[in-house]
Amino acid sequence: MELKDKIIVVTGGASGIGREMCLRFAEEGAAKVIVADLNGDGAQAVAKEIGSVGHAVDVRNEQDIIKLIDDTESQFGPIDLFCSNAGILIGKDIFEPDDVWQAIWEVNTMSHVWAAKHLVPRMIARGGGYLLNTASAAGLLSQIGSATYAVTKHAAVALAEWLSITYGDQGIKVSVLCPQAVRTAMTADGAGVAAVDGMIEPEQAVNAVVETLREERFLVLPHPEVAEYMQRKTSDYDRWLKGMRRLQGLYVEAQ
Repeated sequence: MELKDKIIVVTGGASGIGREMCLRFAEEGAAKVIVADLNGDGAQAVAKEIGSVGHAVDVRNEQDIIKLIDDTESQFGPIDLFCSNAGILIGKDIFEPDDVWQAIWEVNTMSHVWAAKHLVPRMIARGGGYLLNTASAAGLLSQIGSATYAVTKHAAVALAEWLSITYGDQGIKVSVLCPQAVRTAMTADGAGVAAVDGMIEPEQAVNAVVETLREERFLVLPHPEVAEYMQRKTSDYDRWLKGMRRLQGLYVEAQ
């Protein structure tokens, strides 16, 4: 997919990877990049930088996502690329209260479900479209120190796989972004073991996004090492789990 002349929506677009996506997509010549974020003022600020439109959107609310899609398509035309990028990292273990599980589930997983639910039928009807879902390397491997993050990001990857399998022959293209540590507000207090291969800048993550979209590949891996870790995991699951337990031990000792 070439980004020039495309209509693109980015959730979580006020900061971090989302902000960098918006700036880069505009630089690539997109016809319009719609910036959506819970932080409406932040979304407006990024939109002003690129001469576009910003929306205050709570991705935990399905109606907000529907309105974002409807407003964009009524004002600017069919959405070519929807980047379901908003995400949070809250909670640590299985003993978190249900409201913590529910909050991270809605942001990290259900927001992707709702975007697809209301876009896929439209995209199929007009011949196709592209979904870019931001997950994490934690969705391919795991997240030491946070069950909530690991589980919801695994679910996000599984959804992206399912969408590609189910609708790929009907013109729906899907990519899933799975970085390790990226320098954003989420990692301001440290990224733990996710930074084992280094903390990259949002620009580096978005370079990988643009390259992958151009080639229309499924996995966006700003940290290429993740592909090797996946191979180790699938080749000998028990050995991989033992290695992850050792890594967890080092993480606990460092706390």
